[in-house]
Amino acid sequence: MTRRWTLALACAAMLAPAASQAAQDYPNHPVSIVVPVAAGGSMDIAGRALAQHLKDALGQPVIIENKPGGSGNIAYGHVARAKPDGYTLLFSYEGFHAGNPALAANLPWDPVKSFTPIAEVTRGPHVITVPKTLPAKDLRDFIAMAQKPDADLYYGSSGTGSIQHLGTEQFKLLTHARLTHVPYNGAAPAMQDLLANRVQLLITTPPTVIGQIQAGQLRGLAITSSRRHPMLPDVPTTAEAGLPAFQLEAWFSIFGPAGMPPEVVRKLTQAMKTVVTSPAFQDQIIKQGNYASYQPPEVVGDLLKKDLAHWADVVKQAGITAN
Repeated sequence: MTRRWTLALACAAMLAPAASQAAQDYPNHPVSIVVPVAAGGSMDIAGRALAQHLKDALGQPVIIENKPGGSGNIAYGHVARAKPDGYTLLFSYEGFHAGNPALAANLPWDPVKSFTPIAEVTRGPHVITVPKTLPAKDLRDFIAMAQKPDADLYYGSSGTGSIQHLGTEQFKLLTHARLTHVPYNGAAPAMQDLLANRVQLLITTPPTVIGQIQAGQLRGLAITSSRRHPMLPDVPTTAEAGLPAFQLEAWFSIFGPAGMPPEVVRKLTQAMKTVVTSPAFQDQIIKQGNYASYQPPEVVGDLLKKDLAHWADVVKQAGITAN
């Protein structure tokens, strides 16, 4: 054995106890959660609600870092490169994590290999929404209108590759609706054009449109979930509205960089479970328009792999490109 190899083994032996001790002492300073969108949106608000409650569960401040841009790729790349010590986490959105790989072959991160699953924390059902001036009074009416050969209808989304985009393309595949995509820089501007009838359909999460539906400015045709939403009790589910095959609930989960110590993952997972199953957090998230939803790391990892295959299939069938 060479002297260099002996020194390397000695250094590794010295570092191992230090790493083990660091995991046992975790956390002993603030934890950052990277959110891949700008401050103020529904995802950011949910992330801040989680951070607020995690502070008590972990016994350390939990800081939100907004890193928008690149359809989430800036944030995902940042966390993928971070030290895997549990102090830099990712608030991951299905549309970015499972959708982006279907649209781009050369991402600077791998959806599975670059990250450590920790916990699912919330789920966002979607509302199929149209302008109040549109003749369609229910989902069957809208589908019949959109199937006509001369249909001249447009749908909005928060951007190419978003769940609003991919989900509406799935809706088109199921119904043979004739709809043209109009991407926006976020759901809010898409909703404004929906109000003005410049686009005729927006499938988005409830926080974007609850106020306008409740005020009668927009019409909610269906909730893309197996249950009605408490904030929109008069809006039927897709099954009730005649399209049971269309279910669309975006997951939001916490991931860390690849290679995190199992003890740190265990502590974080337990803290997430404590928060997400608490009545206070559940009530807060429901009022925001989403659902609190806890799932452990192994389920999160399996779901990610399933959705990577699902959205890749939708992208292929619909002929979607990143541009």
